[in-house]
Amino acid sequence: MKLVTFLRDDAPHLGIRTERGIIDVSVAAAAWQEHKQAVPETIMEVIEQGDAAIEALQRLEHQALASGETKDWLMEESQLTYAPCVTNPGKIICIGLNYRRHAEETNSPIPVYPIVFNKFNNTLTAHGSDVVLPAVSTQVDYEAELAIVMGRAAKNVPEEEALDYVFGYCNVNDLSARDLQFRTGQWLLGKTCDGFSPLGPYLVTADEVGDPQRLAIRTTVNGELRQHSSTSDMIFGCGEIVSYLSRHMTLLPGDIILTGTPEGVVMGYPEAEQQYLQAGDLVEVEIEKLGVLTNRMVAEV
Repeated sequence: MKLVTFLRDDAPHLGIRTERGIIDVSVAAAAWQEHKQAVPETIMEVIEQGDAAIEALQRLEHQALASGETKDWLMEESQLTYAPCVTNPGKIICIGLNYRRHAEETNSPIPVYPIVFNKFNNTLTAHGSDVVLPAVSTQVDYEAELAIVMGRAAKNVPEEEALDYVFGYCNVNDLSARDLQFRTGQWLLGKTCDGFSPLGPYLVTADEVGDPQRLAIRTTVNGELRQHSSTSDMIFGCGEIVSYLSRHMTLLPGDIILTGTPEGVVMGYPEAEQQYLQAGDLVEVEIEKLGVLTNRMVAEV
């Protein structure tokens, strides 16, 4: 199932993406009284309620599409103003240098353990939203990444069971201000500018994605292909990452894990060829089965 969060009257609403358009869950549930109490109406409720919420949404989707009546609950995607596909994660955890060829392009040693850092909720923004390039940086870089969204509390879980705790996956652009990132030995400042984690457009359930290590991943800037790889190039796979993190902290439903970026970032080019993001640039991140995440860069005013 592909779930979306969109804004109506400045409030987030839950939607289901179908071949016929986006089902507005709250409007559809109100049309059939038997669904009104059972169906969650926010993405955080869906994640927290897990299988029961998905089953309720599947029943609503089936009845809505079978009814032959669209009324007000079926919308075209082009009409939506998106919100981040996960609206309020408790934690945003990031894994650095997790693609072998990316480590090689930046002349970095292959990590022995996952490199872990974090972002905050101020970095979240949506598909279709403009991203402000901070005036304090001249070296903002794109990073296409697969994001894991946790569905169950996980503590000390073995690697072979770790993916059972995952709710789903989505695209994220781990934007990075390189001049701020490497100003000191801590990366945090260059990773946590406002809007530096565009997320979406869809949150796709784990069953629909299948094996997260077999997904094509790519980035274009103004239509020019910059990154083109596969999640199979990860040094630490998704199950290993979830298991590793769970041995050091409790992962909770709604927590997001950014799993690293493949080769092709601006920082990996020879210095004379580095073209960092400029106002007006259109960045598209696409991961197989997860749709296309699109954002335009704008100048800070």
